[in-house]
Amino acid sequence: MRYRHPDPAQIRIDGVLSALGHPVRLASVRILDGGGVHNCGDIVKILGATSKSTMTHHWRVLREAGVIFQEPSGRENLLRLRRPDLDTRYPGLLDAVLAGAATDDVTD
Repeated sequence: MRYRHPDPAQIRIDGVLSALGHPVRLASVRILDGGGVHNCGDIVKILGATSKSTMTHHWRVLREAGVIFQEPSGRENLLRLRRPDLDTRYPGLLDAVLAGAATDDVTD
């Protein structure tokens, strides 16, 4: 199975913000922002109670918005953040969203 990923020029700010507007997707992006490639199962374990089927939906939203790359690897999928593409297309956006989310965590 191959997934469709938008070209960097096709990434739209409304799609990115919508994708990052859900707490589970935002938490996933925060994990991926640590760098490297992660398999889906590991992120599901880190997030806890979220089911694999629900995460499949979240991965699709993030992928189609251009926030992540998702590649099959055996029975798993590997994920990585498209930070270079996002930073080029919308400089500072991801940093601002992640910093705001970190502030929200402290005050909630």
